Amino acid sequence: MNLIAQLQSLAEGSASRHPGESQEIMSKGIEELKASHIVSKSLKTGDKIPAIQLPNQNNELVDVNEILKTNKVVLSFYRGGWCPYCNLELKALQHFLPEMEEKGARLIAITPETPDNSMTTHEKNELTFDILTDKNNELARAMNLVFTLPEDLQGLYKKFGIDLDGTQGNTSQELPLAATYVIGKNGIIEYHFIEEDYKLRADPKEILDKL
Repeated sequence: MNLIAQLQSLAEGSASRHPGESQEIMSKGIEELKASHIVSKSLKTGDKIPAIQLPNQNNELVDVNEILKTNKVVLSFYRGGWCPYCNLELKALQHFLPEMEEKGARLIAITPETPDNSMTTHEKNELTFDILTDKNNELARAMNLVFTLPEDLQGLYKKFGIDLDGTQGNTSQELPLAATYVIGKNGIIEYHFIEEDYKLRADPKEILDKL
């Protein structure tokens, strides 16, 4: 089953496990994001990325702009290891990693979670690419990808046992949109996928086509 089908199956299962008010709160959050027109303000194809120097899961500083001197970069923002949709996406990206590397690209994931938490995600999903910590969503903010969770959604997440304060090391209750980019060696975005609906993610095969 490909990633898109897996995501759809997961969404259907979630809807049946959490019917009624929970579904209404999550759906309302997505609609509010769409109404905010946040995607229209996000960095897209043709834009230049900002300088990126962030710690990876081993707390080692990674300079993306240095990597771009020799490789294209596939940059994928995800919400956290607590998000099942994110974990499906990360596993799918890992599966296609050899083909991305054959096309001369380096795959890097970005999360607002602390390195300790990204290390857990890295090990759990058996990833071989770097996960970088975007502390306080500063990079995502510079790329206009950040939003604050509505209060009712904050309450629902806490009910589900999701501790954003703990995993991110702050109290902002902010998350990045689901976003994936292909960055050319010149730092210009060659492909973008940005969605208000966290259940939708870039198809790895489409990423390969763009490479």
